[in-house]
This record gives sequence, structure tokens and C-alpha cells, in this order.
Amino acid sequence: MLYNLHTHSASGNPDVFEIVNRYPYEAIDVPYFSTGIHPWHINKDKIDEHLAIVEERLQRDTCLALGECGLDKRIEIPLNVQVKVFERQLLLAKQYQKPVILHLVAAFQELIQIKDMLQPGVPMIVHGFSKNAQVARQLLDNGFYLSFGKYLLRNPELSAVFASVPQDRLFLETDTIEEGIADVYAKAALARNVDIEDLKNNVSINFKHIFKNG
Repeated sequence: MLYNLHTHSASGNPDVFEIVNRYPYEAIDVPYFSTGIHPWHINKDKIDEHLAIVEERLQRDTCLALGECGLDKRIEIPLNVQVKVFERQLLLAKQYQKPVILHLVAAFQELIQIKDMLQPGVPMIVHGFSKNAQVARQLLDNGFYLSFGKYLLRNPELSAVFASVPQDRLFLETDTIEEGIADVYAKAALARNVDIEDLKNNVSINFKHIFKNG
């Protein structure tokens, strides 16, 4: 079994266990999903409405995580608005004890500060990690998990960063790439210089540890 932490399109492959992202305005049409308000899609007129949908969905057994949600300094939506929406979502994750799948762009310090302030007490995974070893270490030291996919395939320099992540703190994903999760596993095994079966077992253990239905 291959485990895909984060994708926007279901593969329908019975050999893949995947968490499919579904925004509040999208129907739930997959076996297991995550749901949250992405910073790109914050609609100031619908924040309360969307949060109410997220809260209802978090109470379902098939909802494995809150997200993707987070902070992005490279978009036009003001950061203070993003922070308010993010904090309200983290409080829901805390209330319903769901892991959080994070979208983070240029806001790692803010993420750490908010986590320390709110103390959500649930696993938090930075998806699509693409930064250097220093940022990786800072996040790991603050208790975050890291998920790799698109940039592991696209950026050769990221292999060394991925290889340095402790085996109990990593996940793999496809997000929106055309390649399948098997391609990501193959690249990941090469980057860590491990047998792909060992990697599959490793990710499986992590998944079952974090996600109750994994």
C-alpha cells in the first residue's frame, strides 16, 4: 500500500490510500478527505459560512485532517486576515483532535509563533516542503512533520534535505502534479538510498501513527 498525504484528485487506485483535499465549497466524493480554508481562497464574506462547513466535516470519521490551511506571504490577501482565519481553524483542529495539513509560503516564523501561542496539541504537517536543511531543522525542532512531493521530483538539491529528515517525521504526496505517488516513492527511495519496500513500510507506520483511519 502506498500512502499519499495530500492530493486534489482521487486516483481511484485500490493500492493507494490517499487523503484528498476538499475545500468547503466542494462536495465530498471520496473515501477519505481533508478539509479547510486555503489562504488563497479566503472569501471575507464567507469566512463564517466556510468555517461552519469545516467544523461539521471535521466531526466525520472519514475526515482525516484539517487542511490544507495556513499562511502565504506572496498573495494579496492581507496577512492579518490570513492569520485570523488560520487561528480559528487551528482551534477547530484542537477541539476535534484532527491533524493539520499546512500550506506555508514565507511564513515559517509566524507558523511557529501561532503554534506556540495556541498549543493545538495535534500533529501538524507542512505539505509540499521545498526549503533548505536549515528551515527543515527549525520546523522539525518545533515538532512539525514534513511532506515531500512535487519539489522532490523537480529540484535535485532537495534530495539531500529529504535524506536528512528523521524517518518518523516524513510523508509523501502528489498534490497537483501529473506524476503518480509511485513516482514520488521511487524518487524518495533513491534520495534516501533505501529499498523502496523499507520506505513504504516507514511511511505506512507514520501514517497509521498520525491518522486514526490510516
